[in-house]
Amino acid sequence: MSEDTRDLTVEEFTHGMNHLLGEQSGLDATIKIAFEDDRVIFIDGKSTPNAVNNEDQPADVTLRLSLETLNKIYRRELNPVMAAMTGKVRIEGDLRHAMKLEGLLKSFD
Repeated sequence: MSEDTRDLTVEEFTHGMNHLLGEQSGLDATIKIAFEDDRVIFIDGKSTPNAVNNEDQPADVTLRLSLETLNKIYRRELNPVMAAMTGKVRIEGDLRHAMKLEGLLKSFD
């Protein structure tokens, strides 16, 4: 579990994921995390350098969830697979790309 017990903002997640991706993450996919309030985190693992922003763009896979759910996944209070199975995360698009994001989130500290 992450030692950080506070909730991160969309902006903090965006900054952290951008830092994690670096120049070339190996994701080779575009992933959109869409929140209930219409905010998004768009992860472009296809561009060089990789980029993360808050623009609502088409993606290979879209994950729809609440910011609360993302924080629980980040703090390892909720398993991403279980979150998807229970409907806390809805996946639209290529599931393989969503699984790549799980690996990225595990190193997000």
